[in-house]
Amino acid sequence: MANHKSAEKRIRANEAKRVRNRYQHKTTRTAMKKLTSATSKTEAEALLKEVSSMIDKLAKKNIIHWKKAANQKSKLAKKVNALK
Repeated sequence: MANHKSAEKRIRANEAKRVRNRYQHKTTRTAMKKLTSATSKTEAEALLKEVSSMIDKLAKKNIIHWKKAANQKSKLAKKVNALK
């Protein structure tokens, strides 16, 4: 256990951040799955804009690596463009 007040506070803060990051990451992954299962192009294009923004926010906060974010956005854009 922590021996200092500041260390105890840091433990609490880290746990709060971990939970928040996990929630945001999980929400983004769910939105990505919803986008990949979309059948109409108009619906997929609307979702792509939303999901791309979510991915960018994760990368900005270093929840995911910026290159992984770029790869995910590219892959999703390819799937949307392939729809008819």
